[in-house]
Amino acid sequence: MKKLLLLFLFTGFLLQAQEIALLKYNGGGDWYANPTSLPNLIKFCNQNINTKIRTKPGLVEPASPDLFGYPFVHMTGHGNVVFNDAEIINLRNYLTSGGFLHIDDNYGMDEFIRKEVKKIFPNNALVEIPANHAIFQKPFGFPAGIPKIHEHEGKRPQAFGIFVANRLVLLYTFETDLGDGWEDPEVHNDPQEVRLKALRMGANILNYIFNN
Repeated sequence: MKKLLLLFLFTGFLLQAQEIALLKYNGGGDWYANPTSLPNLIKFCNQNINTKIRTKPGLVEPASPDLFGYPFVHMTGHGNVVFNDAEIINLRNYLTSGGFLHIDDNYGMDEFIRKEVKKIFPNNALVEIPANHAIFQKPFGFPAGIPKIHEHEGKRPQAFGIFVANRLVLLYTFETDLGDGWEDPEVHNDPQEVRLKALRMGANILNYIFNN
């Protein structure tokens, strides 16, 4: 069964080379927040780090077999998240077979998403990713680790991960709000240097996935 999943996953990746998607989840949280984020990140990466990502991101649900067609899936929101049993199994199979999930707390998601991540990986703890990890090194250097984009509660920005067989399969960015920084300039009126910092960190994430 696992071999079939691996074959399905990598066949999908070849057929849909460098496609990324947004996760549409249940629970009442606004999975649709930051609608301009992924298109802007894709544009930045295609122009600056030689990716060839399809300009319109996909939309995928946690239990869908289509999940296996995307090497990178992004998840955001402010509120509640609930994964049912079928979604938990599908997400676990996806992540342990080569997929990658980036969860970006848009403020208010933390207490809910941690419980759901624990359901997916009951035996793997979310651990803080050190600043010397490869994801912070190239193509843009972030010597202090994950950057701060938006302020919420005065807490420091943190990047947490789930590692399976020493491979980072899930990235949870907390108190940074990268997705807000990826949005169109007029949405949050962030200074250009702040948006650029967010986009560069996003480019690092995609570069890590496509090259590791």
